Amino acid sequence: MNENLFSSFTTPTMMGLPIVVLITMFPSILFPSPNRLINNRLVSLQQWLVQLTAKQMLTTHNHKGQTWALMLMSLIMFIGSTNLLGLLPHSFTPTTQLSMNLGMAIPLWAATVMVGFRHKTKACLAHFLPQGTPFPLIPMLVIIETISLFIQPVALAVRLTANITAGHLLMHLIGGATLALMKISTSTALIAFTVLVLLTILEFAVALIQGYVFTLLVSLYLHDNT
Repeated sequence: MNENLFSSFTTPTMMGLPIVVLITMFPSILFPSPNRLINNRLVSLQQWLVQLTAKQMLTTHNHKGQTWALMLMSLIMFIGSTNLLGLLPHSFTPTTQLSMNLGMAIPLWAATVMVGFRHKTKACLAHFLPQGTPFPLIPMLVIIETISLFIQPVALAVRLTANITAGHLLMHLIGGATLALMKISTSTALIAFTVLVLLTILEFAVALIQGYVFTLLVSLYLHDNT
């Protein structure tokens, strides 16, 4: 195949202008706001899934943490729908861009840290120095805990980027191998196509799981600071 392996990760443009903003806004139309007394099955299923996820994610939070429910549910719906739409042919997945994932992770992480320092100042500072630490190890532990704190948003963004990008690359490679094997061996190409179908099903699950994992980690950071 003459197509570049990383061509699907390039930012799409129209008339020389990037259209990433339009692409990121597109999933919002998949979640219509109910305006009827009795909802249809699709809206009822969406509401049930949102309520189930919110109940599972926010059950351990106090009142201050539960005020973030709308933001957390909007985040998981955005990431999950964007990942799913990125599996369509000739589409673009914004979550494969590290810059976008960092743009989501850093403000959310910073907000949870600021909430913690505002409401639990002593407890947040105590995380930098565990109780009972020997005096010679105090400077080293403070540095290590500070680095681990600032590495959290990077880990969030890199985890999401790596999982989505790896799945797309693997599907691209197996799809190209299937097309090449069709001219050589039909039986081998059929096996490769079966693997591709199974991998596509797995990627649908990964798309939803990564959105849940990203939001859950933000929820855990919030739980530690409220």
